[in-house]
Amino acid sequence: MFETLSDRLTSVFSSLRGKGRLSEEDINATAREIRLALLEADVALPVVREFISRIKERARGEEVSKALNPAQQVIKIVNEELVEVLGGQTRQIRFAKNPPTVIMLAGLQGAGKTTLAGKLAKWLAADRNTPLLVAADLQRPNAVTQLQVVGERAGTPVFAPEPGNGVGDPVQVARESVEHARRNNHNVVIIDTAGRLGVDSEMMQQAADIRDAVEPDEIIFVVDAMIGQDAVNTAQAFLDGVGYDAVALTKLDGDARGGAALSIRHITGRPIMFASTGEKLEDFDLFHPDRMASRILDMGDVLTLIEQAQRTFDEAEVEKMASTIASDEDFTLDDFLQQMSMVRRLGPIGNLLGMMPGMGQMREQIDNIDDKDLDRIQAIIQSMTPAERANPKMINGSRRLRIANGSGTQVSDVNGLVTRFFEAQKMMRKMKNGGMPGIPGMPGMPGAGGGNRKKAKAQGKKAKKGKQRSGNPMKARQQEAERAAERRRRQEEGAQQPQLPPGLGGGNGGQPTLPPGFGGPNMPDLSDFKFPEK
Repeated sequence: MFETLSDRLTSVFSSLRGKGRLSEEDINATAREIRLALLEADVALPVVREFISRIKERARGEEVSKALNPAQQVIKIVNEELVEVLGGQTRQIRFAKNPPTVIMLAGLQGAGKTTLAGKLAKWLAADRNTPLLVAADLQRPNAVTQLQVVGERAGTPVFAPEPGNGVGDPVQVARESVEHARRNNHNVVIIDTAGRLGVDSEMMQQAADIRDAVEPDEIIFVVDAMIGQDAVNTAQAFLDGVGYDAVALTKLDGDARGGAALSIRHITGRPIMFASTGEKLEDFDLFHPDRMASRILDMGDVLTLIEQAQRTFDEAEVEKMASTIASDEDFTLDDFLQQMSMVRRLGPIGNLLGMMPGMGQMREQIDNIDDKDLDRIQAIIQSMTPAERANPKMINGSRRLRIANGSGTQVSDVNGLVTRFFEAQKMMRKMKNGGMPGIPGMPGMPGAGGGNRKKAKAQGKKAKKGKQRSGNPMKARQQEAERAAERRRRQEEGAQQPQLPPGLGGGNGGQPTLPPGFGGPNMPDLSDFKFPEK
């Protein structure tokens, strides 16, 4: 989401990095690029004007001029202003003191009200609520049937006393649904109202009548985020005709610009409460302005990733996997299969990687990731016997052919998986010994003391520098002559007689002599000396 806007803003800020001081020209140029980026994102003109004026005012202030890194300070300012434009803080549902809490959905036809009603019901049920869906859209063909299908998928009951298709009174259905919820202990009522292809008086009057009949605690305006400024115009028309408390953005995953999200809050004064980011019922959550601003600036959304992991992963499974990794046992293919299954439950791999900081520069590679590759890996592992998963070294050529045939893959795919698994196994062993592999300075790991390695390399280059041959012919001949003279000098020194220490030599001929008393006439005669017999 917001890929176009994110790319433009990232390129703008990249030009600021490395500057120790920002001039007036730098600030004006940055503001101009941000203005163009917002206009291309289909953001409303009044929003753009006020946004740019606040950024320029703060960029010229003391918080930037006295900062150690002015460029980072400007990015911080833009982030804070984006958070403010998007709503400032997360908006929560206001539950009624006396249940049931009535939530009314309004919006144009095709905005995704019916699907969002099911997503909202599933999201509320996960928080120990007992929602009830109400089919008050009696005009659109098969609207009641669609809500019943969505309710079945979400595991939520549907109150639909009328068949729809133009039959029935939606106001009476809405009024009866509240009493039905009280009798059946439903603490939340979600009313799906009718929409039109355009804003008209009949639609507005019907929505106003339902509002007056049930007095909802929350009126949520559902709008398609992909229509840009048209979403802002429709939101303003509904605000004037019916009124609402918050906004829910649908199809946000297909919005590459972000004009609706950045404009609605400023124009209407109503916060964005929910965001729908996919077709599945699970692709729905509260709208967090701070996290959305971080995504736009390519800072990632790690908090949302952690929350998804907490909702998806079983605590017992996580503890078991952690104990396996920490134990002395080797990491097996069964463990790898379990980890891959846990990650797959989080959703598409591309979406997960998109929540990591700095991944905007690799967006093209992320978009090319195919989750079917994980399915093939899973099929290969599941085609192995339990013994082969526990000990992959026993997988020989015939076994690999059998596994490839059983999984519908090639032998080369099996070979690649086994090879990569052995590498991962080695890495896990190194991690158990302490440190991280390949990170300089971490104990017990390859790459430890990266600075010393660089120093040794520099010293090696310095040592080799004297042995290099010059490219100049005259200088090269001079170097050869010097080296030849050095070799001759060393040979002459090696040919000289070795000299004994003082007192052990001194003959005229230069021959070494024995110390006094060990030679000459005073030397005893040992010719008749015999060893004693035993």
